Amino acid sequence: MSTIDDIIKKLPPELLREVQDFAVFLLEKRTRHPRRKPRFDWAETAEDLRDQYTSVELQHRISEWRIGVG
Repeated sequence: MSTIDDIIKKLPPELLREVQDFAVFLLEKRTRHPRRKPRFDWAETAEDLRDQYTSVELQHRISEWRIGVG
């Protein structure tokens, strides 16, 4: 069975670039990115609906609005 080095040596230059791009992608995917603190700047955007809906009803209404029902 061929090693990865043997296979890579047989590739034309344009495919070598693809292999390099994919290898970089795999490395970046594995590195952990620091998590940001969640932002809640959206929290008061539906405050005017507080008296009309419970939180569960509002979730259902938002789902309906997203898919265009009702």
